[in-house]
Amino acid sequence: MAVPLVRANVDTDAIIPSREIKTVSKTGLAEGLFAGWRYRGIGTRDVDPNFILNKPQYAGARILLGGENFGCGSSREHAVWALHEYGFRAIVAPSFAPIFFGNCVRNGVLPATLARESVVQLASAVEAVPARNLLTVNLERLEVSAPGLPPYGFTIDPESREMLLQGLDALALAVQCRPVIEAFLARDRSERPWVYLG
Repeated sequence: MAVPLVRANVDTDAIIPSREIKTVSKTGLAEGLFAGWRYRGIGTRDVDPNFILNKPQYAGARILLGGENFGCGSSREHAVWALHEYGFRAIVAPSFAPIFFGNCVRNGVLPATLARESVVQLASAVEAVPARNLLTVNLERLEVSAPGLPPYGFTIDPESREMLLQGLDALALAVQCRPVIEAFLARDRSERPWVYLG
């Protein structure tokens, strides 16, 4: 299931307002996701039924359709943590703020870049019948598909794709390079012993 929230320049403060960040961990943030739009007032949990995430037909959605420059603003990683904890596993948008894009990859959320026209077509299909027009995001084939529409190819750099396919964060990626790092250190130690103490 997908949620069409095709707005340009959705910033990290809209994704999770700073007042909603009450933890330094990756949990406890989902309730604050889009709090300024989901709730009728600041600090309340009085749900606005007109906001898309509050509509019952989108309950349990795991794909978010966004607009240009999604995730702009501050570099707060909490925005991705909130999206992930809420249940989103992919965001399909024409473009992403670079830091937000990297935060997505490091936290297991696929940021799939797709032409705006394609995102709009997918959003229209989803809005027509959300329960029937289910989207599929295939990271291996780099495609987003929906019933009755041709598959749309999306782009993502090869390293980010591999990190997501293998479930790796930056540290796990570095650990995979351990033999290369150790070989370099051994060679460097013999060539420049004065650099190494003891």
